[in-house]
Amino acid sequence: MKKKAIEKIPYLGLKQVSSGQDVKYIGVTALKIVGHEKHLLLEVYRNEKESMNIPVVRIAVTKKDFGTYRTDQDIWTREKIAQDYYYGATLVWDKAGGRTERNARAKSNILATEEDMQRIEKFCGENGYKSEWWEHIYRFQSSIVYEERRRRENRKYERRQQALKDRQEHTPELPEAEILEMADRFYFHQKHFLYYKKRGCRVRIACTKCGGVTEARWKGGISYESQYQKWVDPPKEGDLAPCPMCGETGEYKCQGKVKGSHSKRIYAFLGQKYKEKGMVFRYIELIKEWKLGLVEDGEETAMYNASEEISGIEIARAYFAPGEKTQIDYHKCNRIDGKNYWDDCNLYGNANITIHAGRILPHTYREMQGTIFQYSALQEYEKMVPEVNPVSYLERCLDIPQLEMIVKMGLSEIAASIVRCECGIIADTNAKRLDKFLGIRKERTQQLIKSKGNCALLEVMKMEKNLKQNWTDEQIEHLEVTGLKRGQVEQALQYMGIQKLLNRIERYAGCRYESTCLRAEERIRHTAVTYTDYLSMRLSLGYDLTNTVYQQPRDLEAAHNKMAAEQNKKEADKRLQEVKKKFAGIRDSYRKLRNRYFYEDDGYIIRPARSAEEIVMEGRILHHCVGGGSYLRKHNDGQSYILMLRSAKEPEIPYITVEIERDTHQLIQWYGAHDHKPDEEHMQKWLDDYVGHLKQKDAEAKQRAQSVA
Repeated sequence: MKKKAIEKIPYLGLKQVSSGQDVKYIGVTALKIVGHEKHLLLEVYRNEKESMNIPVVRIAVTKKDFGTYRTDQDIWTREKIAQDYYYGATLVWDKAGGRTERNARAKSNILATEEDMQRIEKFCGENGYKSEWWEHIYRFQSSIVYEERRRRENRKYERRQQALKDRQEHTPELPEAEILEMADRFYFHQKHFLYYKKRGCRVRIACTKCGGVTEARWKGGISYESQYQKWVDPPKEGDLAPCPMCGETGEYKCQGKVKGSHSKRIYAFLGQKYKEKGMVFRYIELIKEWKLGLVEDGEETAMYNASEEISGIEIARAYFAPGEKTQIDYHKCNRIDGKNYWDDCNLYGNANITIHAGRILPHTYREMQGTIFQYSALQEYEKMVPEVNPVSYLERCLDIPQLEMIVKMGLSEIAASIVRCECGIIADTNAKRLDKFLGIRKERTQQLIKSKGNCALLEVMKMEKNLKQNWTDEQIEHLEVTGLKRGQVEQALQYMGIQKLLNRIERYAGCRYESTCLRAEERIRHTAVTYTDYLSMRLSLGYDLTNTVYQQPRDLEAAHNKMAAEQNKKEADKRLQEVKKKFAGIRDSYRKLRNRYFYEDDGYIIRPARSAEEIVMEGRILHHCVGGGSYLRKHNDGQSYILMLRSAKEPEIPYITVEIERDTHQLIQWYGAHDHKPDEEHMQKWLDDYVGHLKQKDAEAKQRAQSVA
């Protein structure tokens, strides 16, 4: 669209304003040829004599494009004629009007003449149903946007398919026979089964290696012929024995425990050179299946053959190339025609294809020579962990080149953390030295290597540097056993040295740090947390921790419990002061409410709460939620009231808490200790009688008031 040329076209102008009271805007249209292309011009004017020459907006539409020119701002936008169409359209020139009814909008936005409507319908096409004039343009603009998006997506899809085809053309052929043979030898260990079924002193054996079925004697007989028959050792589930037919060693498996077939699967990766210096890692699922052929022979099931088969299928391919983003292609199946194909995107939901950790085929490391991963230390990393996902590892290598250094130093735990994207342990991603990379002191490097990259030990070393301390190797190791965090250690170090802290924890725990017993380690960890928590509570309660009497109590557990109780009391008192001030209306209205709600008989007494503090204490003693802010607020505002039901013999001991509605006296809820309802049937009847008493009392008061009037 030639926007500058369109701006040079003089405004169409409004010939006359409308006399309609509801009309706010009038549209004028014209067809113009700009740059050998037909344009529909729509100009919208305010229905005012002062605005007949300059429109609010000029909208230009061609068969393939559109634009909106705002005359007051002198800018072009890509806005449609209406926005938020399906939820009440807001026209582009009347945004301030907001959402209005369709009929009201039709009255306030009109066209100057019938010819204008005919031009719009002819240019935009008929819709087949009645529409307002701006709706024709809106749908036409929407079709242009949709077509542009469709063409854009098609171009993107074509580029993706071309790139997919290029990757497939440069992917080496998969050596299937070699992979299956290697998998059977190294991963499945050429395992065979001998299925057996005993019958008296004879046994029937089926071998998965040769597929044959034979009978042999496993127990001696008294007949003369038995000495010339085939003999085998007594078969037993799980024992290894040679096949009587082919001689291959197999594992005995009882026929009754086999339901036709059983299998074992593993996942493997094969890396191959891709283009010049790239690599493609092929994710393969390998399955070995053992089958037992059974046939019904009269009243019993008999074995007639056995077999084994190893197979594999390629699930995904991960492509790595210098300077390019990692691309993973997935092997899919078309459910319509049943054909397999490769795609460059994964499936969604539960069908998502996940690349699990697996074995790396030895051929991979020969292929890595001369590629970008020649010095990636993948082979060294594979020896550190049981199974590895090379795709994840190599992606981390590209993002964090220092991973190679970490692996070659033998820091297995740290390397595994980085591969799992737990990169919070990294202090400086641009550092080339290990100590700066991990944020520890330089002299700690050897100790960390000796521990094989123990992450817990690393956290202590980082803590040492951050706190600007200089600890010994032994102190580092002992502090790692305690499991203390930086904040706990930092607070304790304000009043004692690190060695004194460690000694006190060891003494209170009654266990030595060097102990290899798991229970001793747990005891030390528990004691360390208890001691630092004790110090923290002492400090928060205002005690002077420079006093060694407070630093090292005789009985740590007793002192900790005492501090916890004292702190809880302090917090409780603070809460009582807060509610006393915030809900003062509860105390002020007590006398008035007592005259209305107080009642007693021989067994029980019920009255309203005296204050907000009493309600909070009621909740604490009975262990329910009545002390919460919502109940206090409703009582304070007079929406509902909290009543205390007590035994007549013990009127100050909490028993049941009642919430009652103000106007109707309806019982909202009532509970005793721990949200239970003690003696529920009897107490419910008592409360129902109490509500009846309140209603009778209100009726008598109303009758007295009427008689006085």
